[in-house]
Amino acid sequence: MLTAAALGMFTYGVYSVVWAVADLARGARLELWAELGLIAFGALLMLAAAFVRVRLPGGVMFAIGAMLGLQALAVHDASHLGTGVTPLVARAVVAIALAGLASVGSMDRGRGQMQGN
Repeated sequence: MLTAAALGMFTYGVYSVVWAVADLARGARLELWAELGLIAFGALLMLAAAFVRVRLPGGVMFAIGAMLGLQALAVHDASHLGTGVTPLVARAVVAIALAGLASVGSMDRGRGQMQGN
């Protein structure tokens, strides 16, 4: 489960970075600070995915923080792009599922305790 969570987080981070870079290359539809925020939080989520995978203490919380940043920017982007609420709910469901997988995957199977998270 931990590997699936880490791969999902890494993929979500890559998606965010690639989407922002492609939007900038096409002619930005969002403000520059929003595009750079997507790139920054996406890069943080990719780094956090590695921390989650190796069970670094605080790695799950770091990943949750990066996903919350991406969710906040998604709310801003939805207001400018007119996409509505459905993509926001879908992102939130994916983020909650990834955080849940990471939390369950980081449990110590022998003692039933979290390892450093």
